Amino acid sequence: MKLSTKGRYAVMAMADLAHHSNGRPVALAEVAERQEISLSYLEQLFGRLRRGGLVGSVRGPGGGYMLARPAGQLRISDIVLAVDEPLQATRCTPGSPTGCHSHKGRCLTHDLWEELGNQIYLFLSAVTLADVCEGRVLGNGRLMLAAGRETKQSEASAGGRPMAAAG
Repeated sequence: MKLSTKGRYAVMAMADLAHHSNGRPVALAEVAERQEISLSYLEQLFGRLRRGGLVGSVRGPGGGYMLARPAGQLRISDIVLAVDEPLQATRCTPGSPTGCHSHKGRCLTHDLWEELGNQIYLFLSAVTLADVCEGRVLGNGRLMLAAGRETKQSEASAGGRPMAAAG
């Protein structure tokens, strides 16, 4: 599953806003330049973020956007959902009792993809904008990557056979 640019750009722009606002409004043109995102695209996203209650706008000279709440109270899932980015990995319509097959049945892997969508949502719900800005998102990803390398190295030293677990 791949998160579209809509969700990724919204999170990038909100992190930029949180990092650079210092209690004052930030012009979207500044965010667009720093994040290398089209200004017109950001305007569309921030319209949705404003309607979702995640940002407030200030008009006039020195105006721009500010976070509606402290960064520690803004979950990444809220940002992604505010810009209408679905957090699902199945082809099926959310909440529908029917599946994605022509006979309205569910595919064999439906539960796998549905649970993946649930896990993505749970992860993004557990991460705040402050976590992102302060670099507190480095979790087990690096450990899993390192463990994968160690497993491959162990298998290579065992002649390509997986080693039995000690127990």
